[in-house]
Amino acid sequence: MRGWRDLPEQFPIKRNTTILAVVVAVNSAVLQLGAAVLTLTFVLVTGFRALIGAGPAIYLTAAALSAFPAGRAMDRFGRVPVIATGFSLGSIGCLLTASGTHWDQTVLVIVGFALVGTSGAVTLLIRTAAGDMYPPERRARGISYVLFGAVFGAILGPVVFGPLFAGKDVSADTLTVPWLVAAGLSLVTFTLVLTVRPDTKVIAEQISARGPTPPPAGAAPIREILRRPGVLPSMLAAVASFGVMVSVMNLTGYVVVDLHHHEQSSVFLIIGAHVLGMYALVLVIGTLIDRIGRMPALVGGLTLMAVSCIGLLWFESVPTTAALLFGLGLGWNLSFVSATAQLADATQPAERGKVLGLNDLISGLTGAGLALAGGVALDVLGVAALAIGATLLAIAPAIFLARLKPATQTAG
Repeated sequence: MRGWRDLPEQFPIKRNTTILAVVVAVNSAVLQLGAAVLTLTFVLVTGFRALIGAGPAIYLTAAALSAFPAGRAMDRFGRVPVIATGFSLGSIGCLLTASGTHWDQTVLVIVGFALVGTSGAVTLLIRTAAGDMYPPERRARGISYVLFGAVFGAILGPVVFGPLFAGKDVSADTLTVPWLVAAGLSLVTFTLVLTVRPDTKVIAEQISARGPTPPPAGAAPIREILRRPGVLPSMLAAVASFGVMVSVMNLTGYVVVDLHHHEQSSVFLIIGAHVLGMYALVLVIGTLIDRIGRMPALVGGLTLMAVSCIGLLWFESVPTTAALLFGLGLGWNLSFVSATAQLADATQPAERGKVLGLNDLISGLTGAGLALAGGVALDVLGVAALAIGATLLAIAPAIFLARLKPATQTAG
């Protein structure tokens, strides 16, 4: 029986990995716009300053509710059609949001946010496609190869969107052109992902078939998968890290501009630093995770996130805020890649999409709730409430996970 290393001759794994990395790069620029202006867009169009967390909450709720169906669809129809559909919905959502900012139409903005959120859920599942193409002992590195594309997206975002805000007063009209540009970038990613051939699920099935034990005939039910070693601890870490990361990231724009009184253009420098933290060291981190194990990486990542969040309590300048957001992204990177690799290890190709989709469903709803609650806390209590609350939510699961034994089971 031929081994995994024969697969590159049969399937263009390097080519597919490169294409997906480019897709992640372009898409991360769109995500930076959302992180920077979701709160401002909603407030400027609706005029409800007390609901500063509503914009991210709409996005994250839509993403959460879309994640599980998208994961199941990936298992049934393949990864590429579902990811492509996500990007097309994202482009439509950006167009609707742009129209809402131009004509001050709240309904258009809400629907736009929902579609962009749906797109975000589907495109986040690109890591499923990344994990498909590599065996368990190389899986974290394989996922990191694809996610590394976001490093270039961290540069692309400020280059594309920064000049669109430079020297302009913050108003709803100012946001129209950036959202139109984001719609165009989503169409670029839609086109690119269609060039991935064959579908990565096919590669995953070949890798599973060449493993030491034959794969089961069908997919196991969710309840059975959740009882496998390492699955629930990984989901706990993924939910905590994602929820804390997205809530803090999406509220940073409001903190920097409205509370610390910096220019709107500086938000993209901070978000760019955050994205660099999320992905700049991902190649090193992927290798590190494969060497030290999933559980130490989960605990270390959550701890670094907690340290970065508490720093928001004392530092207000653009450089220091950027450094803290970099640390937040780096901690998320460590915990998120590790959790993804562990969940992929514990599942067969026909199960992987729905398990990661369920994980994203819970993570997204948690992030939406934290963003909404964090927005209210910011408006009533200030930055301290956000910093302390996020710190506790990151460090508590880290302490719990540090007391667990590492999982040893690998499904495929």
